[in-house]
Amino acid sequence: MDHILIDSDVILDFFFDRVPYSDFAAEVFTLCESEKVKGLTTPVIISNVYYLLNRTARHQLVVEKLRQLVSIIDIIKIDKGVVNEALNSKFRDFEDALQNYAAEHDPTIKIILTRNTKDYRHSSLSVMTPELYLKSR
Repeated sequence: MDHILIDSDVILDFFFDRVPYSDFAAEVFTLCESEKVKGLTTPVIISNVYYLLNRTARHQLVVEKLRQLVSIIDIIKIDKGVVNEALNSKFRDFEDALQNYAAEHDPTIKIILTRNTKDYRHSSLSVMTPELYLKSR
């Protein structure tokens, strides 16, 4: 079973129904829900998604949507080691560096799903869009 880190843009594609990307995101979440894929994310991604969703919906609705999300995916840790690696990395975006090194510290994760693959060019993991991932299965 693949263990995949799901980046915030994929989650936001799903929640904001950003067609055509939302179709691929929905398919990834269906795989997670059916336990054919192990989906993971970070606390930072959950926080960012909350912030962006809360701009367009009430707190209670956003919280309920996030509860549903975390019922089908898991959250990995970000600790001091991850933060230090991110701070000392070649990544231009600190947030992407945090996601990357959190995923690299989890030995089960081999893939990062994002639409912004160029942001992860310094990653040692396989980085692909949800569309490409689904085609490669």
